[in-house]
Amino acid sequence: MEETATDDLAVPPAPGAEQYPALDLANSAVALTGGQFADLLGTPAAANRWLFRHGLAPADAGIQETCASQLRSLREQIRALLAARVAGQPAPGDALDAVNRAMTKAPAAALLHWDPTRGLHRVAAHPVNQILDHALAALAGDAADLLTGADADRLTACPSAPCNRYLLRHGRRHWCSTRCGDRARAARAYARRGRPGTA
Repeated sequence: MEETATDDLAVPPAPGAEQYPALDLANSAVALTGGQFADLLGTPAAANRWLFRHGLAPADAGIQETCASQLRSLREQIRALLAARVAGQPAPGDALDAVNRAMTKAPAAALLHWDPTRGLHRVAAHPVNQILDHALAALAGDAADLLTGADADRLTACPSAPCNRYLLRHGRRHWCSTRCGDRARAARAYARRGRPGTA
């Protein structure tokens, strides 16, 4: 798939994404028509903007590629858990492990270390690492809440190809956006016109 610029991308949040930031994280890799792909976390600056918009990092956090990569990795593990839940399949063990690790990653205090020169001493994590660890823990916890809470039964995948986003169903609506709903209806209408005996 070819990657497209994310600055021009105006994809509205899927239903439920305002309530569950982890759902919005899962949907931050967007499959578009024509084989295009947009990654809203594709660069460190884009990842920093995404975290800032969700109240998980300051605008000037200075997210580096290592941190952005960790965020994208958590996204893929959450997507694997959402896909398994929607399909009624067992949760993948590696995805469970990754989400559990992220939930327990954020240290509550400066940790105790020892080295021959300084002896016992406490070291706080690098500020950017602390920000990211707390963000990953919050997103992983949010994913766990979504997957085990009252809304879990409303979780579904958008059925409009090539969309790859997840959403919470509201009534009869089961597309992630008006655009996907229009595309699905147009495809159905086109298919009906192409059948023999229809006009």
